[in-house]
Amino acid sequence: MPSFAAKTGNEAMAEAMRQINPDVVAAYPITPATEIVMIFSQFVADGLVNTEFVPVESEHSAMSACVGASSTGARVMTGTSSQGLALMYEILPIAAALRLPIIMCVVNRALSGPINIHCDHSDTMGGRDFGWIQMFSENAQEAYDNTLQAVKIAEKINLPAMATTDGFIIIHCMEKIEMLDTQDIQSFLGERKAQNSLLDLEKPVSFGGLDLQDYYFEHRKQMADAMDRAGDVILEVGKEFGKKFGREYGYFEEYQMADAEHVIVALGSTCGTTKAVVDDLRSKGEKVGLLKLRVFRPFPAKEIVTALSKAKSIAVLDRSDGLSTQGGQLYTEVCAALFENDKKIPVIDYIYGLGGRDISIDEIKSIYADLKKGNKNKINYLGVRE
Repeated sequence: MPSFAAKTGNEAMAEAMRQINPDVVAAYPITPATEIVMIFSQFVADGLVNTEFVPVESEHSAMSACVGASSTGARVMTGTSSQGLALMYEILPIAAALRLPIIMCVVNRALSGPINIHCDHSDTMGGRDFGWIQMFSENAQEAYDNTLQAVKIAEKINLPAMATTDGFIIIHCMEKIEMLDTQDIQSFLGERKAQNSLLDLEKPVSFGGLDLQDYYFEHRKQMADAMDRAGDVILEVGKEFGKKFGREYGYFEEYQMADAEHVIVALGSTCGTTKAVVDDLRSKGEKVGLLKLRVFRPFPAKEIVTALSKAKSIAVLDRSDGLSTQGGQLYTEVCAALFENDKKIPVIDYIYGLGGRDISIDEIKSIYADLKKGNKNKINYLGVRE
């Protein structure tokens, strides 16, 4: 039976890993994700899981070990953050190219420099084009649920997946979450059934071979096709999760969007604060709404266009800066999706919260006020001191 418990975001993801009971976890500690694998290592020591825990000398080694273990057909997980994720960048596209369904719990943290240990989304945005599914969480409950679903999604489509959560904002704050029954979770997930295994002596295969002009292009196209199919799998697993456990998930959540004229599009924990602002402004008769994006890769462009089609103006909140002079990564994706929309809805970008800086209720209200009066600045840096 489900039970309620007070858990931080880190604890919630570690508990999800315990209930998944992966075959192998390889990890190296980094703030603020250390606690996830630290807690899980205690589960290993206490005999609560049957996992082979591999403490390695770096995050590069952690992902390399995950690739090797997953190639044998094992169910494999890890966790990291920021510079640790960046140190994995060399191996992340290899995991995707080899079609290995590795699951990674990522605690979003700013990339250095300057050195910073607090939240923004620059780490996962830096890896957005490596062929990994990416799902963002608003709170600890979603971090728990996304971690569970990521396993089934990844193994159905044979692509690796990240379940992400905001550093310190979610992972160190305690919330009430509904934990599911372990046997129900394992029944929901089933066993991994890999098509090929390095340990199968009756059907020998090789992984990671040299792939030059002869087949490289074809294999990259296969990755693109898999990512394209992943969208349907995400919806399928979200519906199955909802049917079994009562919480259905899709690409995004539409909050007060039915008649919304002025809309914010955002990722992660900021959506909770934005919901409070929407409720307050709605009580005063303002037609505002929120599109909380859960799935960033694959990017659900067509569905987003449909959800935003009735809006008169849109603000995108980016907790990272692409440093391209064209705004943050979420903004450019939304603009690309809306490019062929005949309505030509005005879209403006607000880059905010870099390095963990808070975004206040008043600042979110000011964004809706800007939308209402018409902000002519395409790119805005919210809360930066002059």
